[in-house]
Formats: sequence, C-alpha cells, structure tokens
Amino acid sequence: MNFLTQISTALWNPGLFILFFFVGGYFTLRTGCFQLFHAKTWLGKTIGPMLHRKKSTVEKGRLTQFQAMATALGSIVGTSTIAGVATAIYFGGPGAVFWMWMSAFVGMMTSYAEKVLAIHYRTRDKNGVLRGGPPEYIRRGLHAPWMAKWFCFACILASFCGGNLVQANSIASGMKAAFNVAPNITGGVVAGVTALVIFGGIGRIGRVSSALVPFMALVFIGGGLFVLAAHAQAIPTALCQIVTCALTPQAAVCGGGGYAVSAALRYGVARGVFTNEAGLGSSAMAHAVADAKSEHNQGMWGILEVFLATLVIATISALVILTSGIYQAGDALRTLESGLLDPDMVGVPLAVRSFGTVMGGWSGPFIAICLVLFAFSSILGWSYYGERCLEELLGSERGRGLYRLLYVCAIVFGSISDVSMCWDLADLCNGLMALPNLIAVLLLSPKVIQIFKEETAKDKIKAKRTEYRRR
Repeated sequence: MNFLTQISTALWNPGLFILFFFVGGYFTLRTGCFQLFHAKTWLGKTIGPMLHRKKSTVEKGRLTQFQAMATALGSIVGTSTIAGVATAIYFGGPGAVFWMWMSAFVGMMTSYAEKVLAIHYRTRDKNGVLRGGPPEYIRRGLHAPWMAKWFCFACILASFCGGNLVQANSIASGMKAAFNVAPNITGGVVAGVTALVIFGGIGRIGRVSSALVPFMALVFIGGGLFVLAAHAQAIPTALCQIVTCALTPQAAVCGGGGYAVSAALRYGVARGVFTNEAGLGSSAMAHAVADAKSEHNQGMWGILEVFLATLVIATISALVILTSGIYQAGDALRTLESGLLDPDMVGVPLAVRSFGTVMGGWSGPFIAICLVLFAFSSILGWSYYGERCLEELLGSERGRGLYRLLYVCAIVFGSISDVSMCWDLADLCNGLMALPNLIAVLLLSPKVIQIFKEETAKDKIKAKRTEYRRR
C-alpha cells in the first residue's frame, strides 16, 4: 500500500463515510424521504421539461437548467462509471455495489441541498457573471473564507488529477487497445478539441455538454441493456450476491472466506461518490449559473443528476460485470490476499471482457467509444470547476488563461504517462473537498429546509387550484 493510498484510506474510513451518510440521511428524514415518496414530482419537474425543451435565450455567462445539469452530469459520468465501478467490485467485492446504491440514495438529497444553496447564495462578479457553489455558500453563508479557500485548493488539484489526467489516460488507453491509435496522437487531438471548447467559457461548455451527454448516456445504456438481456437469468443471483456480501461480515464466497464489509463500504462509497459527486459540491458550481428562478426546482435537477449517474448508468455497468461470469469473487479475493494484482480483472479490462461475453470483438471498440465520450465530458466540466476555484483563490480572473493552458497541456501528459497514482490522489482530493462542503451544507441545513417547506407548500396550493379548476 503506497503512501497516498494510506492517507486516502485514513481520510475515508470511517469518519468521512459516517459524515456522508449522516448529511444525506438528515436531509432525507427532514424532507420526508422526498427522493422516494415524491419521485413523481421531481421527475415531472426535470424529465418533463427535458422532453419538451423549447429553444430559449439566456444571457451571457448563464446556462439553461438542462445545460447546467448536462454539464454537471458530464463531469460526473467519466471513467468512474466504467473503470471506477469495475475497480470497486474487484477490491470491495459485489457488496460494494450495495453501498454505492445506499450512498447515492441519501446522496440525492445531499445533491438537492447543494443546488439549493448554490442558487440561494450565488452572486455576480464585476462583469455581471454569475458565480456560486461551495466557494460562495461557504464564504457568504458560513462567513468562513478560510474554509472556502480550503475547498478551492482541493478542487483545483482534483480538476487536474481525477478530472483531467485520469480521464485523458483512459481515453488514450481505450483508443490504443481498440483502434491502435498512438497515445500521443490521441492526447493531441483531445487537447486541441478541449481548448476549442473551454476557451469559449461556461456557455460553450454548456452547449457542448447538452448535445454530448444525452447521446453518450443513451449509447451506453442501450449497450448495457443489450448485454443484460442476454444474461437476464443471472440478474437475480447478482442482486442477491450484492446484498449478501454487503450485509454479512466476511460473507462466504466460493466456499472460502469473503470480502470484509469494511472493504465493500470503503470502495462502494468512495467510488459511488466518484460516480455522482454528491457531497463534493463540485457540480453545484455548474448549477449556480443556471437560468433558474427557484432554488427548489434547481435542487430537483440535482436529485435527477445522482439518480441517472449512479442508480442507472453505474448500476448497469455493475450488473454487466456481475452477470457475465468473467468476475469470480473467490478468485479475485484469493488474488488480492496473495498480494498480486490481475491486470485483466481490474478497471477497463474487466469491463471489456464482461461486455465481450455478448458483444464479442465489438466490446473493445464499444467501451473505447464510451470512454472517449464519458472522459471528454468530464474533462470539460472539471475545467470549469478548477477555473472557478482558482478565481476564488486569487480574487480575480488574472490566472484564467494560464490555468486553461496548463489544463490543456495536462491532457497530453496524461495520455502518454502512467497516472495510476492519480486515482489515489483523486480519492484524497475528493475527501478534502467533501469535508468543508459537507460541514457547510449541514450547518446551512436550516436554510435548505426552510426553502424546501416554503416551496413544497406553494406546490400543494398550486396543485389544489389546478384540481379545483378541473372540477
């Protein structure tokens, strides 16, 4: 275990796990389990407008609500959806998927709270451009500028590690394996396209994301459901294995010892957070520039974001792996206990082999294309988060051009380098972002609950009026 892994494990286990679940659980209870019992409401306020989108004009520096969600979802649905889920299963066992689900379930309301606070405390800079998210609600809501700077510093590091180097390396590796494209060529092309987008600011990032994210999500979901249809008989067994290995200490697999619950919890929550960012606060910076008049409505887009990222897309990825027969928990555990690591059973290779049980030779190109789309969208979203936090640290925009240049160069470096340590650094940075953000969200919870109660009361009155008119 390297030094970074030791620090990351110490940070995540068990204190940060407890904080994630406590904050999400608190909002879940205070809102009457809104994400479950009022699913029709938030789906109607998000999916409904998304299916009936009309062309709208928003002022410069602002995004439509759909563009904000697409930008945030694009930054979330990166390599973690494929490589991250596969890694969590390998190191934490099938039970890791259960804890990924649990963290996402309560995380839906954490995400709601983040987006509500992002809209409520957002401000305009000297150029009239909207700014918001953790840097603003920590500084203006808690009056703790030092904590806001802490968050910003960790976010800048995360933007280069998990948001850039890891994503760029995954794109290059996927293109090399599937199409034999040299990593330096892939890196150069991705860097060039990224530069064209991010130098256009958040408006251009939003427009590209709103076009790219729905397409890439449908491609992956369609491919995953195709594979699961072929393995339909194995789904009940996989679901049983997920629950058993999550809740039974040292759950027996293959007649021998099993993964410890602590391992399932550690990798399930950590990778779950990486698939939806609920609790990190990063995606709230994209939502803060949305053309939204209601904090409550924007919060519901945050719920949808977590639902799609983890409970739909990441779950499909996990079930494909567990139903394929390629992953065997007993064999994987024995390999780990021996101190060895099977490169064909971790991350992308495990996903390729699992999809390959149905897709055959097409699995490599399919995963490569999905990785390119997922990772590229993450690179775009995280570029804005890092840039926004740099402006908060410096108190001006003077470092924006240099940041964008370094960010583009990092794509080329990540494409041709071994960035395996960046996964550990990304986990560490995520933890360092989560601490100040979760503390701030919890301390500002009275404002969130107040807004929630006021807006839901208004919705009830509107519903009664509508019902009365129909009569």
